[in-house]
Amino acid sequence: NIDMYLILASLGALLIGMSKGGLPMVGMMSVPLLSLVMSPVKAAVMLLPLYIISDFVGVWLYRRQYSAPNLKILIPASVVGVFIGWLTASMISDQTIKFIIGLMGVGFCLQTWFRRGQSVEAQPAAKIKGYFWGALAGFTSFISHAGGPPFQIYVLPQKLSKAEFAGTATIFFAVINISKILPY
Repeated sequence: NIDMYLILASLGALLIGMSKGGLPMVGMMSVPLLSLVMSPVKAAVMLLPLYIISDFVGVWLYRRQYSAPNLKILIPASVVGVFIGWLTASMISDQTIKFIIGLMGVGFCLQTWFRRGQSVEAQPAAKIKGYFWGALAGFTSFISHAGGPPFQIYVLPQKLSKAEFAGTATIFFAVINISKILPY
């Protein structure tokens, strides 16, 4: 139904705009919404230009505020994750992709819920954890633009300043989004 497609596509674009305007997690809902009327991978491909356009603005705004040690760990790992996503996308069913999206969301919620109220010291950037979570962020971003939870699971315990966290996330996802152009 073309009307439902246009409504969901418009809502997806609105959610992406909201995610870049200060509500980062709502952007993850755009692919699941569109997957009601199309394949999740096709929805991710269709939304990629919106993410890239908004990334240019974000990178410019945060070009001086980011965590270089984290980006040095996360970016190479995420490119590997995007590559793995590209290699496996044709082998994974739409239902499996939807399951992975849901699992990531539930996992992030549980992780946040169980850590609530804990006063933990800031953790340093760690290569092994960063490689794992970076690759997972690249993979989940490739299949559904849902790389936020793995990124946050790795970076939030470091207790970066708000600007440094936002800049690191913006640059990280801009690189991931650019790395998805050829595979898509």
